[in-house]
Amino acid sequence: MNRLSHLHERLSAAVPESLIALLLRVGIAVPFFLSGRTKVEGFLTLSPSTEYLFAEEYDVPFLSPDLAAHLATYAEHLLPILLVLGLLTRISALGLIAMTLVIQLFVVPTGWPTHLLWAGPLVYLLARGPGGWSLDRLLKLD
Repeated sequence: MNRLSHLHERLSAAVPESLIALLLRVGIAVPFFLSGRTKVEGFLTLSPSTEYLFAEEYDVPFLSPDLAAHLATYAEHLLPILLVLGLLTRISALGLIAMTLVIQLFVVPTGWPTHLLWAGPLVYLLARGPGGWSLDRLLKLD
């Protein structure tokens, strides 16, 4: 057991928490950003298929399909960029958790295995923050 404890201590010291947080920020930003890119033509013009999906397929409550499409598309572009930069990390993670919950409850209820994979890094970032290698830390926002 002593050898195992020693190995654990060495591995913990070799992998700084700042690196873990950076990997989680970048790793979770990628699927959201890429999803956002599928919703647009050019820079940020909604594609006809996005307009159709939000109008006919997705049943997002309390929002018009047009507003839901725009909010989701803009959030999928902005929040991942903020996460990668480590800027407003906790707010960005919270926004993506909210989006994940909406997707799970109203859009793809059978997608829970993927949504759970998204929730893990997002909850970590919400609870622990962006880590030392972030603009939040540099600007003393966290």
